[in-house]
Amino acid sequence: MTVACGIDVGSSAVKTVVVSESDGAITILGRGLCRVRRRSLQQVVEESFGEATAAAGVDGIDYVATTGEGEEVPFATGHFYGMTAHARGALYLDPDCRVVLDVGALHARAFAIDERGRVLRSKMTSQCASGSGQFLESIARYLGVAQAEIGALSLASTSPETVSSICAVLAETDVINMVSRGIAAPDILRGLHESMAGRLARLVQTVAGEGAVFVSGGLSADDGLMDALSCALEKGAPEARRPIRITRDPLSVHAGAIGAAIWGAFRYVRLGTRGVAWRKKATA
Repeated sequence: MTVACGIDVGSSAVKTVVVSESDGAITILGRGLCRVRRRSLQQVVEESFGEATAAAGVDGIDYVATTGEGEEVPFATGHFYGMTAHARGALYLDPDCRVVLDVGALHARAFAIDERGRVLRSKMTSQCASGSGQFLESIARYLGVAQAEIGALSLASTSPETVSSICAVLAETDVINMVSRGIAAPDILRGLHESMAGRLARLVQTVAGEGAVFVSGGLSADDGLMDALSCALEKGAPEARRPIRITRDPLSVHAGAIGAAIWGAFRYVRLGTRGVAWRKKATA
């Protein structure tokens, strides 16, 4: 049995997953997720790694793989490109998916994959932050809404307020004006979700082929955004084409870390690595 760990270092959170591989079967043993919140990235990586290894209950790890911004993790064995890791993690969570939509704190990207998790084509949003999780979190703070409440409030909207600007700064100004006009928070959030969903739908439609679209990243847990995305894809789909099916999983946020761990185990088995990448310290 091979034990591998994947660490997905994002701009707002570090996700870690420990897996075991035996005769091609992958089992998730433990996972961790820690928010950066202006702390040292190295500190957050170690905290997330410690959380995952403690949950896994393993004494040693054969391969520690990083992805995202994790090239500088000192105890890593190897590093994998972000889309490669997310593709493999998405395929593990949903074997039927053929497109991955990764919606993170700073950007979103969509990429088509084959049945082996190979990336075929991809498209990323522009550098403007108005389609990102960080932007949505900032707006929620201004509205006095907890991040966990955003999705439910958006779904409760009865009259969404349109946000026309794709610029984060101008969109924020729009929201300030809406608040001064007495627009309810659910209608503001739904309007933001619909604006974001329109851009995400165009990303998906650019790369989409057959098969489901798996949503990974932190915003995959936002029910309001996912509902708006489904509506946007339904409106934009030609009548001759079948509707695009959106899927996600409770572990969607860990997809990158899962994929990195799986690729790490594969590399260890196929290429071999001397020694153990990590060993639990002996306690007195």
